[in-house]
Amino acid sequence: MKILAVDYGDSRTGLAACDRTEFLASPLGIIQEKSMAKTVEKIVYATREYDVGMVIIGLPRNMDGSEGARAEKCRTMAGLLKAIIPIPVYMWDERSTTVTAAGILGENNVYGKKRKQVLDAVAAQVILENFLAWRKNNPGAEMPEQCIV
Repeated sequence: MKILAVDYGDSRTGLAACDRTEFLASPLGIIQEKSMAKTVEKIVYATREYDVGMVIIGLPRNMDGSEGARAEKCRTMAGLLKAIIPIPVYMWDERSTTVTAAGILGENNVYGKKRKQVLDAVAAQVILENFLAWRKNNPGAEMPEQCIV
């Protein structure tokens, strides 16, 4: 199944998707939008354009596992999205994904303005890769309760 991953941000929201075999995750780009409602509209459009069967929203937890204001915003956005689209929407722990994405871009000598334009999409790719690894290692398992929107 094709899956869309979302790294939601106040100004930029990164998108990534995998192929139908759930083997390869690729960054799709970013949504530059400050309005949560407009961001949700654009994510809905992306779900249709890429014909995905599931959406994974990054859940920014603190390093101790607790959730703060940023996580609450992401849960609110996920709830709005779930109310609109007829496919499953889940949350997935995104701790350290931006740091990992920055490392990937650094290894590929992507800096400056170009880095800013792709960082959130690469972070969404990392979120999706982590989720796909969990699915591969837990075939048929139900989603953990903290992931349910």
